[in-house]
Amino acid sequence: MLTEAVNGREIVVAVAAIGGGIIGGLILRTVFGWAARGLRRTRWTGDELVADLLRNVTFVAAVVAGLWGAAVSLPLTAQARDVAGRVLIIALVVVSTAYLSRMIGGLIRSVTEARVGIASSASIFVSITRLAIFVLGMLVLLETLGVSITPVLTALGVGGLAVALALQETLANLFAGIHVLASKEVEPGAYIRLNSGEEGYIVDVNWRQTTVRQIGNNLIMVPNSKVANAIVTNFHQPEREMSVLVQGRVAYDSDLEQVEKETIEVAREVMREVNGGVPTHEPTVRFHTFADSSINFSVALRTSEFASQYLITHEFIKRLHAHYRRVGIQIPFPTRTLLSAERSERSEQRERWEDRASVPRGRVGSMT
Repeated sequence: MLTEAVNGREIVVAVAAIGGGIIGGLILRTVFGWAARGLRRTRWTGDELVADLLRNVTFVAAVVAGLWGAAVSLPLTAQARDVAGRVLIIALVVVSTAYLSRMIGGLIRSVTEARVGIASSASIFVSITRLAIFVLGMLVLLETLGVSITPVLTALGVGGLAVALALQETLANLFAGIHVLASKEVEPGAYIRLNSGEEGYIVDVNWRQTTVRQIGNNLIMVPNSKVANAIVTNFHQPEREMSVLVQGRVAYDSDLEQVEKETIEVAREVMREVNGGVPTHEPTVRFHTFADSSINFSVALRTSEFASQYLITHEFIKRLHAHYRRVGIQIPFPTRTLLSAERSERSEQRERWEDRASVPRGRVGSMT
């Protein structure tokens, strides 16, 4: 290991190099830590992630530099010095790759969160990016260690073909997820409904499945290939606002002009006062059916988001019912008159006896 005995001066230089590397790393770590705390006040989180990367990587780099300085100052053999250099390079590359993948993954996550405006993200891009960075880090490490990467790339190509054949369904879900997100028609945060019946808010799209959160706060995991091949209704495109139709009916003897006026008045009040309503929307009433016991109509309201329609409908029905009672507009009950065969026969006999009883007596005598 050593070519000669170590004297005191060489030990002091080695210790000073190690200590200087540690102290320099702590200073750099502190400086970039202050910068990261200061950057937390900005709106973009990317600058904070970069500062965090520099804070960790510069500390490791300074320590590695101090250790290398100690190795150089000691009378090591060429082989021992080469081994020490390789070990330090491996440590630096591994640490840098780990922190770099975390930083870039955080940047991608922050970009997707800022674009869709929600607390979730499309983790498929984060996973693919981190995997790519780790693969590149491994190739750089092999090249640094003097290992030719050409046979490795060849083996990866042949092995990749075998893996692709064995994992067809998994790869189908992976590329389907990328296609779904790249099309920008279905994004995290949107409320969707599949033709198979599943519906809810998209929480995340990863390499295998799309996670959908129902209004009841349950999670549904749908394979990406199913989403790509399904008929999807997106309630957040082209805009989040949507119309809400509420059905109503009034009695036949109602004044329809008054019904329309009073109903629109209540609808305007709901649009202004209820959370989720659109105050600028002008409600409309459309009569559409002469039903058995009522005249039916539809009221067109407007809500700012899909889930708000339930509160809008609830408040509108409650207020409209109370308002109709105050102004005297009747909401009729369905009625049916049922006649049995025996009852109909008795009614016909009764009608015949009533007809005979109504004939004058003198006229009856003259006929005989």
